[in-house]
Amino acid sequence: AGPSELALVITDDDGIRSLNRDFLGYDTPTDVLAFPALEDGGPFVAAPEAGGYLGDVIVSYPRAVAQAQERGHSPQQELNLLVVHGILHLLGYDHADDEGKVTMWARQDAILDSLPRAVE
Repeated sequence: AGPSELALVITDDDGIRSLNRDFLGYDTPTDVLAFPALEDGGPFVAAPEAGGYLGDVIVSYPRAVAQAQERGHSPQQELNLLVVHGILHLLGYDHADDEGKVTMWARQDAILDSLPRAVE
């Protein structure tokens, strides 16, 4: 595959709540949202080597900080987790069922384990 791009937006709880409400119908803040550029089954399918624009990942910074405290690690580690989680959603991973959750979490853990410690 060719090079790929995405948009990463760091916002607050009000910003992510608005997006969650307007696009997904949930009037509540969340930690991360992902909006793929092309949904599966759409009329346009990129060639495997094309790369291109993956979509948008939106993270609530206040929620990331709060979750980091709850989980006993740094805000940077939580941001890493949320960004990787969002990118996996852009790539088609999902955790709606147990099988998908196991697959997605394993991939997520492998990616996080491969990050240089300086990133944390």
